[in-house]
Amino acid sequence: MSTWLRTALATLLAILLLAPAAAEGLLPFSSDEGLARLARSTARADFAVLANQFEPQSNGAFCGPTSAAIVLNAARAGDAPRDRSRLQDQDLRHLPPGADLTVPRHTQESVIARGRKTRAQVLGEPLQIEGRTLRDFGYQLRQLDELLRAHGATTRMVVVADEKPEAEIRADLIANLARRGDYAIVGYRRDTVGQKGGGHLSPLGAYDAESDAFLVLDVNPASAGWVWMPTATLIKGMRSFDTVENRGYILVEGR
Repeated sequence: MSTWLRTALATLLAILLLAPAAAEGLLPFSSDEGLARLARSTARADFAVLANQFEPQSNGAFCGPTSAAIVLNAARAGDAPRDRSRLQDQDLRHLPPGADLTVPRHTQESVIARGRKTRAQVLGEPLQIEGRTLRDFGYQLRQLDELLRAHGATTRMVVVADEKPEAEIRADLIANLARRGDYAIVGYRRDTVGQKGGGHLSPLGAYDAESDAFLVLDVNPASAGWVWMPTATLIKGMRSFDTVENRGYILVEGR
């Protein structure tokens, strides 16, 4: 085979491999167009508060508790603990008597404690699900909903069943993003939306009508970063199956 033919075939293969991701229409938030979409959005009531509370997940299994911590802090839901784990003994040596440097805040580590799923199970310890013993890393949608409710949050969980209309899902999420004080967390499968990886959970920050896309505040910026995701693409990712049922979204009310 000639050199030019090998080069041509390699180029064609590269295009074909990249085509699925490109076809999904994902747009980085940090791009000029990404910022323009936020500026013109009329459904962005949650963005500033979520951005102020945002933190990246500390490991690959913690997208659920990280999303929960961000939203609970934004909604001021539950009794936030004071995290002393990041203060060393020498940090406190010169403080006046009675002084406390900690602040009340939910963290991705602390939120797990009130849920039924243990930290060990989140990180792969086998557990029983519908009569099967299996490793269930991270959180399924229903497990995350239970965790949020355990912290006193009022939620509405929506499983995106195969027959659920796209227009109904779009309207539900837009209404949430247009109101102050309530929040949306979506669960989707990365490899169905043009990204690398499996199941994932993250909050939504805004909706842009002109592009018909939602801003996913990805809690794993090392993997994908904040991205505008077309409605059809997001719904396809949520309509994917996860262990016992399809993925979907959780709407969380604030105080």
